[in-house]
Amino acid sequence: MFHAKLPSQPLPNDVFQASKAKAILALLQGCNSLIRLKKIHAYVITNGLQHQTAISNKLLNFCAVSVSGCLAYAQLLFHHHIQNPQTQDWNSMIRGFSQSPSPLQAIFYYNHMLSSASDSCPDTFTFSFVLKACEKVKAQTKCKEVHGAVVRYGYENDVVVCTNLIRSYSCNGSIDTAQRVFDNMLERDLVSWNSMISCYSQRGFHHEALSTYNLMRKENVGLDGFTLVGLLSSCAHLGALNTGVTVHRIAREKGLLGNVYVGNALIDMYAKCGNLDSALSVFERMQNRDVFTWNSMIVGYGVHGRGDESISFFGQMLMAGVRPNSITFLGLLCGCSHQGLVEKGVEYFNVMSFKFNIKPGIKHYGCLVDLFGRAGMLKKALQVIRTSRAQDDPVLWRTLLGSCKIHKNVEIGEIAMRNLIQLGSSNAGDYVLLATIYFREKDADGVARMRKLIKTQGVKTTPGWSWIEIGDQVHKFVVDDKSHPDANEIYQKLRVVVHQAALHGYVQEGSLITVSEFNSTDTDCLETSGSCHGEKLAIAFGLARTPEGTCLRIVKNLRVCRDCHSFTKFVSQAFNREIVVRDRVRFHHFKGGLCSCKDYW
Repeated sequence: MFHAKLPSQPLPNDVFQASKAKAILALLQGCNSLIRLKKIHAYVITNGLQHQTAISNKLLNFCAVSVSGCLAYAQLLFHHHIQNPQTQDWNSMIRGFSQSPSPLQAIFYYNHMLSSASDSCPDTFTFSFVLKACEKVKAQTKCKEVHGAVVRYGYENDVVVCTNLIRSYSCNGSIDTAQRVFDNMLERDLVSWNSMISCYSQRGFHHEALSTYNLMRKENVGLDGFTLVGLLSSCAHLGALNTGVTVHRIAREKGLLGNVYVGNALIDMYAKCGNLDSALSVFERMQNRDVFTWNSMIVGYGVHGRGDESISFFGQMLMAGVRPNSITFLGLLCGCSHQGLVEKGVEYFNVMSFKFNIKPGIKHYGCLVDLFGRAGMLKKALQVIRTSRAQDDPVLWRTLLGSCKIHKNVEIGEIAMRNLIQLGSSNAGDYVLLATIYFREKDADGVARMRKLIKTQGVKTTPGWSWIEIGDQVHKFVVDDKSHPDANEIYQKLRVVVHQAALHGYVQEGSLITVSEFNSTDTDCLETSGSCHGEKLAIAFGLARTPEGTCLRIVKNLRVCRDCHSFTKFVSQAFNREIVVRDRVRFHHFKGGLCSCKDYW
């Protein structure tokens, strides 16, 4: 039986009980296992000390919060041994469940606390923990309700509570409300600023994340590794290399390059901004590397179409004793697909399951379909979909349809389209893809059917856009964009650029299926004449605003079309510029009239 070390000399009963309680509290302070805690609990009960507030609080807190605790045991203590729960007791339960796989229970205990007859009131910790639970379960209505209670109980200026409100609102999709909470805070600490930057970055508001950092600098707030990771993530998505380089310099000055998370974010930023040399430089200087470090390099080389380097890094990763995960194999499959390494890609798809016990996900099957499809092995790509667990996923059928366009295969293209329609996932881009296949095969009836389907069903897709970074600003262009303040200058420059490209052999590809015919604004795989894609405008603007020899870096949300791909090759030759284009699928490095994809895209 467990025995506590108690005083050897006889003491008055009340003093003796207090001495026992003090000894038990000391034991609880050093407790590190549930078995030991149960022994202490048994001793507490046999000595009639279970109702002492300090002891019951410690027991409950250990069971609810400690990694060695047990929430079921905590519930037993809470409901059977604590007669009048105080705020601290409620907080232990709310906190424990907010961090558990059952965060809804945290909200249950919060509700129970407010409706209980006890005089306990929520405090900073109560609100913070229940807001984390709202964040986890995506309980937007409850988040608003808790916000009301925050105001009623006078915590609307509590920096910790407000920071958790920001996170909860953001994760529930209410980024505007999160911003209002942030703007209304009388006091903001570094965690508040980091949370706002992180929320913007995670929700895809990358311009806003960088703008928030600019405000942060003006208020002379310091930064840490969390700030840098959030900023670098936004730079990566925007392709804002210049800003990313500035953040890298700050990380160096602040001595934060030893932080593995900062290092990983730098590698990811450089890779997604098209600068693999700098990504490799950061990688080689890192003293500590984890699986994410290796994955950043493998995926980076993969999306740049450099499958051989992805494979090389994978070998080095295994030699370093780092176990790969599902992301590792996505990078490998992507690299094999873009470089046409079919046998290697199939090998890694099989190795993933048989050697590393990693179940392929939808994205892995998508890569395998793309691998076969790009190589013209359309029947094998179709077989992959039909034998996979993900045959009801529209992405796989859309990937197959794109491959059918490349290889002008009407039969399998129609199969892919039928499945997309049956899944209720067809969009205008899909109809245009199939219409383009029909057009190339001189099937006028097929083109007419696609036109009719689009008009009768009214399907639409997302407009295409292109970004380019000039200095520390990112400029966005859409098709036939006239909204830019310097639109006149841009179009004048574009006419010069087109003329120079034509002198080097550029001929605009004829229209296959026009946007106006299909009432679509999607430029993904639409080969259109009579319209100016945002990519061309971005290139013209970049040539006008940067010194000779400067590399132009462009980010697109859709795949580059054939005409723009041809145009960019000739522009790179005519103006002796390297142009890096990141589209929805991969990177294209244009230089001297050639593209790194070798027209295998």
